Amino acid sequence: MEQYHTGNKVIDEGKQGEALVLEAQKPGNRKLYIESYGCQMNFSDSEIVASILTEHGFDTTRDIEEADVIFVNTCSIREKAEQTVRKRLRTFQKLKEKKKDITIGVLGCMAERLKEKFLEEEKLVDIVVGPDAYRDLPNLINTVDHGQKAVNVQLSKEETYADISPVRLNSNGVTAFVSIMRGCDNMCTFCVVPFTRGRERSRDTESIVNEVRELHEKGYKEVTLLGQNVDSYLWYGGGAKMDFKKLSEIQKASSVNFAQLLEKVALVSPEMRIRFSTSHPQDMSNQVLETMAKYENICDYIHLPVQSGSSRVLEMMNRGYTREWYLERIDAIKRIIPGCAISQDIISSFCSETEEDHQETLSLMDHVKFDYGFMFKYSERPNTKAARQFEDDVPEDVKSRRLTEIINKQRQHSMEYNQTRVGKTFKVLVEGFSKRSDEHLFGRTTHNSVAVFPKKHYKPGDYVMVRITDCNSATLIGESVED
Repeated sequence: MEQYHTGNKVIDEGKQGEALVLEAQKPGNRKLYIESYGCQMNFSDSEIVASILTEHGFDTTRDIEEADVIFVNTCSIREKAEQTVRKRLRTFQKLKEKKKDITIGVLGCMAERLKEKFLEEEKLVDIVVGPDAYRDLPNLINTVDHGQKAVNVQLSKEETYADISPVRLNSNGVTAFVSIMRGCDNMCTFCVVPFTRGRERSRDTESIVNEVRELHEKGYKEVTLLGQNVDSYLWYGGGAKMDFKKLSEIQKASSVNFAQLLEKVALVSPEMRIRFSTSHPQDMSNQVLETMAKYENICDYIHLPVQSGSSRVLEMMNRGYTREWYLERIDAIKRIIPGCAISQDIISSFCSETEEDHQETLSLMDHVKFDYGFMFKYSERPNTKAARQFEDDVPEDVKSRRLTEIINKQRQHSMEYNQTRVGKTFKVLVEGFSKRSDEHLFGRTTHNSVAVFPKKHYKPGDYVMVRITDCNSATLIGESVED
């Protein structure tokens, strides 16, 4: 999912939502402002940055005009995301002219990809910091205070920030992200994540469960467990990923895989809903599905990126599975968790994609009938294997046409999915007020479907039984069913 956080608004291609805005934690001192772009992991990372810097006396602000330090937490997954960041940085020129001593820093994946080059390319930038170096931010800011530029893009095999309690940014008090692992080992040929976020390592199980417990005690009702590939989570007392077969017998006996972690988190409280993102088809086990089916508070929703319906293209992408494998996992989900909602990521027009390959993607969509999805044209990323070895040879007009066909088909399936919900009643967790009316609330079903209904006496954090009376392709419309 591609999201752009610009101060007080999140722009998500195809959707919009509330912003993650830093709230003041300590009075006085210098003021910090953060914008976050990209995936949910970046938003979670911004909460870690906020925690680190508020502990060092920073007062955070939602007003960029009064900021002394501005950080942009960046995404490199697509060229469009990087272009958005560059445009945003150029708008800071006027701020720099008015406030000469303002410090501007770039965090995250784009910082890691470009490293010191960012200081040369963007003259306004004073600090460049990769995802594993946030603990060093106070020192780096001090370096800039003394008239020098500052860079730390050192990747780590151990860093998980497990001991840092995140500052919940602009929290609705209902939902929260909990990072369970960092990095990725999959090496998909189109993806920069292994180079910008480093090798895969899992976070201490106990620290995850404790964080969820603390959120429950503070009144939160839902957590989303985050990782580049949550299904490969494995904690055995060490951080970096190891082959299970290579672990000692003691390590095997005490290790915790993702299915076991899910169960531990679900047992914190039956009132705490559990979601997770993102899964990888080659690693999703029946054990995970059976754990989901066992606990009512683990939501019946799985985001399972497919990327292409063609086995030939999947092999070029180095996805580690075939079309047949993916469909077998879909069948397992539907068998073990009847009615489970499934969403997708699709990259249209990858290198050498033929019309036959494209039709295979469309036919896979017809077979699965995803509830919703996130669809993009292929964007060549520098230094990836695809950029080095394959030609980005699908003409732009063909890319646009194919993407349009994929989006239209998904809209059709989303509408069909929502129409099957009309007349049924679902348990909805209220997250806030509807954007269109203060007289209506919105929340999500276990299937991650947005439902809007009259507020009556309900409030955010309530579970409400809602009977669906109407819908469009994106939203369920209903009315509460009184107890």
